[in-house]
Amino acid sequence: MEQEITKLFDSELKVMGILWNEGDVPAKQIADALTKELGWNKNTTYTLIKRCIKKGAIERSEPNFMCHALISKEAVQEAETTELINKVYDGSADKLFASLLGRKKLSAEQIEKLKQIVDGLE
Repeated sequence: MEQEITKLFDSELKVMGILWNEGDVPAKQIADALTKELGWNKNTTYTLIKRCIKKGAIERSEPNFMCHALISKEAVQEAETTELINKVYDGSADKLFASLLGRKKLSAEQIEKLKQIVDGLE
């Protein structure tokens, strides 16, 4: 059975991004990184971490308020992509794919890579 991924908002994804990139880190390190990157107040980051804990996306442990991601980046990407396909493209992945390909001129190398991906699906 597929695990339901709780919807994470953009600000919560910033917190998760630190964990996905750095692994388990103290909340203070997350706050410091987001203060530097985005100018966020430390309390804002702690509030977002607590929200992620409540949603089951982060687990907290002691000492030092260590944070551990309970959901993978790939699982969130898959859930977000499925939501986008369902919401905007009437559940049709081929409509999304056509829309993406129609927006930009692809190099021969990019086209070849896409062919390999599609061949891998068959």
